[in-house]
Amino acid sequence: MTELSPLLHPLLAQALRRKGYDTLTAVQAAVADPKLWDRDMLVSSKTGSGKTVAYGLGMASALLPDSLPGEGGNRPVLPPAGKPLALIIAPTRELALQVQRELRWLYEETGAIITSCVGGMDQRAERRHLERGVHIVVGTPGRLVDHLSRGALHLDELAVAVLDEADEMLDLGFREDLELILAATPPTRRTLLFSATLPKGIVALATRFQRNAARIEVATDVAGHSDIEHRAALVRPNAIEKGVVNLLRQTESPAALVFSNTREAVRRMHATLIERGFSAVILSGELGQHERNQALQALRDGRARVCIATDVAARGIDLPHLGLVIHADLPHDSEVLQHRSGRTGRAGRKGISVMLVPPSRRGKANRLYAEGGITPLWVALPSADDIRALDRTRVLGDETPFADLTDDDRDMAAALLASRPAEEIAAALARVFRSRLPEPEEIDPLPLDDSRPPGKSRLEKPAGGPAQFRWFELNVGRQDRAEPKGILRMLTRSGGVERRHIGGIRIHDRTCHVEIAMEAADRFQKRTANPAPDEIRVRPIDQPGAKPKRDFGSKQARNETSKPVFREERSESKAERTGKKRPKHKGKGKGRA
Repeated sequence: MTELSPLLHPLLAQALRRKGYDTLTAVQAAVADPKLWDRDMLVSSKTGSGKTVAYGLGMASALLPDSLPGEGGNRPVLPPAGKPLALIIAPTRELALQVQRELRWLYEETGAIITSCVGGMDQRAERRHLERGVHIVVGTPGRLVDHLSRGALHLDELAVAVLDEADEMLDLGFREDLELILAATPPTRRTLLFSATLPKGIVALATRFQRNAARIEVATDVAGHSDIEHRAALVRPNAIEKGVVNLLRQTESPAALVFSNTREAVRRMHATLIERGFSAVILSGELGQHERNQALQALRDGRARVCIATDVAARGIDLPHLGLVIHADLPHDSEVLQHRSGRTGRAGRKGISVMLVPPSRRGKANRLYAEGGITPLWVALPSADDIRALDRTRVLGDETPFADLTDDDRDMAAALLASRPAEEIAAALARVFRSRLPEPEEIDPLPLDDSRPPGKSRLEKPAGGPAQFRWFELNVGRQDRAEPKGILRMLTRSGGVERRHIGGIRIHDRTCHVEIAMEAADRFQKRTANPAPDEIRVRPIDQPGAKPKRDFGSKQARNETSKPVFREERSESKAERTGKKRPKHKGKGKGRA
């Protein structure tokens, strides 16, 4: 962080202080450096580092050249609104509208007129705004090209162009649109290109449209992520929604964002939270722009506390009071993880990011964190008792109900005390408090030791120490079509052990040898001690190398035992699956069609 520079334009510095900025992030300080006021810039910085304010400051020298410190004092120098002087191009509608809101408060005292041109909004209204005259235009590539082709947008007086999240725009296939837009601008313009990463496509775009660009890689700018506390919690797949409920109840952030991977999952989670009593809204690709705006506004003004969203719908949104992000579904890759988590902990504010991890997906979660350079804190999900204990603490510490009591309030209190015992009145007050809160969920906890660090796929044997596994023999083998996947399924479902408790699996012709961790071996032996006639029989053995003793009963009994088939067999023939009827053959070897 860097203190506000005295070289900032006075009106912009005033706006920053009014908004609560005492310092600048690393990327903001770098872009606002007076040495770069007349330079193009190629900037790489992570999401959540304050890039919007950064290029808002970086544009000032091109928009307000006569009022730079020492040359014009506090006098705004923006000419009457006409053709745009600045253009910001963003990949999505949400991000463009967010940029417009940020620049409005930053440039409020300068008299700048800022308009947006994005898909899904009234195109005729945008055209009228452009005809009346603007100073700054924020838009998405497709809509900007549309206005250009219709003659509504004129860029021949443009002083500065900004490409925000340029890598995302290239990924979305906007290269041709970007080239068309930039080709319509004067060659004297400044070009500020912002990107989370700098792949070859971005560098090529910069080489074509920038001149003598200053390359700024804020690799150490972790302000947006150092303020995020990353947590991970193991959860059973059928308890994910319960886990979300308890996390929301535990944190009680003014605004929270829950990520799911599909629209259907978003709808299901939304229905669950509404049913539990949460004020929740949805953001997904199937919503129109008006519905998205309404959902975001409900979060900003406090009418909704929780937003359930897909990755595409949530890209670029910035909610000032967002203190909690929950990954109900695992992100697809580490970049998505950082993008999701970066919705909180922005511009110096603290935030929490929690990933809900089914045990079977623990390996992927560890890889995501490792690839993102993140070390999460593995935690247990809060139980219903934990939430109730927190509620007691909050009730006792909440001074709000006792503030500004009036004489009428005290008269009512005296009347209540005269008619009811004080304990009953306090109990009624506690009930009213609880009635305003969603009821916590009962969750079957998973042990914290399941949260192994990356690379620890199974329990290990200590060097030089005793083995931590016991061997067991199962009376199935290759002749029974046994395979590792089926054995694993049997061990976890019927044997009552978890995958981390399973060591080696060796399949022979008629038997199978498996390693079970010592901590689970006794439980496994008890669960498999009395099998039904059609179930697999299990017995402990000393070592798998020795020829196994056959005490599973007589050969006849063994052959009569109906063991499950482990390979997934289809219940229909190939002809039935393809919808074709087999030809009927008459006789043997004759009459074949």
